[in-house]
Order: sequence, then C-alpha cells, then structure tokens
Amino acid sequence: MAAYKRKRGSLPEPAISTKKAKKQAAGSEQEAAAGEEFIVPPPVSEGKWKNKERVLVFSSRGINFRTRHLMQDLKTLMPHSKAETKMDRKDKLFVVNEVCEMKNCNKCIYFEAKKKQDLYMWLSNSPEGPSAKFLVQNIHTLAELKMSGNCLKGSRPILSFDPAFDRDPQYAVLKELLTQIFGTPRYHPRSQPFVDHIFTFSIADNRIWFRNYQIMEEDAALVEIGPRFVLNLIKIFKGSFGGPTLYENPHYQSPNMHRRMIRLATAAKVKEKQQVKEVQKMKKEEDRPVIPVDPTEAVFYTPAEEKPQLIETEPPAPKPKAKRKDKQFKRQRMAKKRM
Repeated sequence: MAAYKRKRGSLPEPAISTKKAKKQAAGSEQEAAAGEEFIVPPPVSEGKWKNKERVLVFSSRGINFRTRHLMQDLKTLMPHSKAETKMDRKDKLFVVNEVCEMKNCNKCIYFEAKKKQDLYMWLSNSPEGPSAKFLVQNIHTLAELKMSGNCLKGSRPILSFDPAFDRDPQYAVLKELLTQIFGTPRYHPRSQPFVDHIFTFSIADNRIWFRNYQIMEEDAALVEIGPRFVLNLIKIFKGSFGGPTLYENPHYQSPNMHRRMIRLATAAKVKEKQQVKEVQKMKKEEDRPVIPVDPTEAVFYTPAEEKPQLIETEPPAPKPKAKRKDKQFKRQRMAKKRM
C-alpha cells in the first residue's frame, strides 16, 4: 500500500481508532446528507399536559369477582387512572382523602361492598368536594359481553350526555363531575392522540345508564364494546365523602327494603292461598239445604216379613272329605290337553 500523503497547507485529520467512533462519524455524515434532502416532520403531540387530572380507582374489601373485573375495565379505559390496594371496611370514608393525597390524585372512584351482594360507587372531587353516592346495578363486564367491537388502549373518548343533564341542577353537578373523571386529559403521557370510542350517559327511570361504543372507520357507525352498568343516585354531598347533603333522591329504594318488599309479596301470596283453602273447607262442612219430604214417596212400599233369628251356640260339624279316585295327575291332564 502506498503511504498516505497530506496536502501541503492543510491540517491533519483526526485519527479514528475504534470501530464505535467510526460508526458514529459515518452516522453523522448520513444525517447531514439526509437533512439536505428532506425535513423530518414534528411529533404529533406538540402541546403540554396542562389538565393534570388523576383518578384513583380502588375498592373496599369484600367485593365479588364481577366488581373486580369492572374496576379492571375502567382502569383500561382510563389511562389517567391509578390503582390502590383494598381499604379495610373498618376505616372511615374520610381516610380516602388521605389516600388520594398520597397518590397525588384529585379525583376518586371508590367501590364500597356491603353484605357481599350490594355494591355502592362513590364519585368524589378530593379534597374539596362535591361527592356523589350511587347504587350500582346491572353490571356487565368486557369479558362477559363478548362484543365484536374493539378500540385501542389509551385512546381518548368522546363524552355524550343526555339532554336531561342540563334541565335539573342535580344532574348538572353530576355532568361536571363525570366529565372531569371520565374525560382523558389532552396530551396525557399514557394516552393516544386520537379518538375512537364514545362514553354515553343516559337518564331513564331516574337512573344513569353507562354505555361504551366504538366508532367504526368505514361508515362512522357505533358498535357497543362494553362495559355497561346502571347508577342509581342516592345522595350528593358538598364535601368529599361527607358533609352537608345537597340533594337526596326521593325515588331511591334501598336494596334491603326492595328485598323486604319481595318477601312480603311472596308471603302475601302464600297467605292468600291458605285463606282460599279454608273458605272452601268451610263451605263443604256447612249443612246443605233440606229437601221437603214427599208424602207419595212411600205409597207402594211393602215391608218384608221378618225372619226369625237363629243363634247357634256350637260350631257346625265338619263335612267328610271323600278322596276322588278318578282324579288324574297333572302330567296326565297335560297329556290329555295335548291330544
């Protein structure tokens, strides 16, 4: 090989000894060449994460499997949510505010289980308030529904509210609370920068019905993907998990009262059947109407002569048994029948 000669008047080039340095130098040259040809587009999300809403989703001890799956579905649909271990049932609800403060959350969804069959949901703005307590009914999870629709994890939803939310003041408060809790903040680090599903909140039978629909790309049709549940409003409080009562639902009936009414209705049916049986029995025991005697009925009646009654004091004598000599055996009788 010929020796490398440096031109006269030029500075010596830096020696590149390692392979890593050579690769970095080659990469920088390629980037410089690529910058002359085209411009790299900026990232999709250029804004800043200003609406820093964080929702704490957890429950008390004693929940069943359906509630646990519902909590997991809500955490999947809400990328701005945080999880926490189950809270002891002996603790008071004001402890939840301290848990939210430790987790740096300003909103909370707390599931409270009672009697291993009744489920209550608390929606709270911690720590100032307001807060609302609901009875959760008709729960159907994502795995249970097995819908054909699907949406990307972490995408931002569109919140659709019934027009009845703007008529009454209690529903207006709930609309603002639901918007702040279920609405994914813009430019959230764990969210996707597009919208592909809708959360709908409808009011029917004095209850709030929650549904989740996917937006189809072809014709913008809606396909339900779940989960689904019904919220029966109990009370709205001024503070977080307590305080003065702002609104109390007059149409609310507790689960204990509902079960008691069912038991009373069943007992009333059984009692009514017993009363009907007793009335029928009394009717049968009552004397029937007496038919008057017909004087011509015994005109042709002729009494029979009475026979003398003989009383035997001794048993009758036994009859003599005469053995028949002409009686054939069974085999002889059978042979005679065959002939």
